[in-house]
Amino acid sequence: MKTREEALAYGLTFAYTYQEAPFHDPNWQLIRVKPSKKAFLWTYEKDGYICLNLKCDPEWRDFWRNTYAAVQPGYHQNKEHWNTVILDGSIPDEDIKRMIAESYDLVTDSPTKRIYEAVKRIPKGKVATYAQVAAMAGNPKMCRAVGNALHKNPDFENIPCYRVVNSRGELAGEYVFGGAWAQKELLEADGIEVIDGRVDLDKYGYNGD
Repeated sequence: MKTREEALAYGLTFAYTYQEAPFHDPNWQLIRVKPSKKAFLWTYEKDGYICLNLKCDPEWRDFWRNTYAAVQPGYHQNKEHWNTVILDGSIPDEDIKRMIAESYDLVTDSPTKRIYEAVKRIPKGKVATYAQVAAMAGNPKMCRAVGNALHKNPDFENIPCYRVVNSRGELAGEYVFGGAWAQKELLEADGIEVIDGRVDLDKYGYNGD
């Protein structure tokens, strides 16, 4: 990702977003969230490069800055909560998109964010169903949203999506969690027995305690 157009187009894929140039200066193009009008993606050209200002969790702020030289303290914004990402070609697209998504989640009370927080609560040695995760995230009817969020999991180390199974205790297909039967291996590493692609929910199901 090197162009403003690519960054803006990706920002507009998130729910309830719109583009605006609020400063009567076409160099500054923002993506905001309705109805709060909070901006999560600022784009502008500086020193020959397109730059993005993105909100960041303080826990991740220094990680990104230390990982990529093209991620710097926020230009003209609170440097504790904002990073500037320089689109110089040195950062993989997937990490740029992850930082944009993190910024979006920080300025919204998004279902995806609540789903990830719910999954984090599933302890080692237990599994939860999609319906349980949806209920934990505040809406029992959004099971499909749970599936979509888990397939886009940006942080496998801290969001243990492999601990989510269907209502019969069955594992997901082989196209997720890193390859064929990876979910089975991860669950077994947690001490959970998997027999014929299923987990005994009576034995290993998470009850919220």
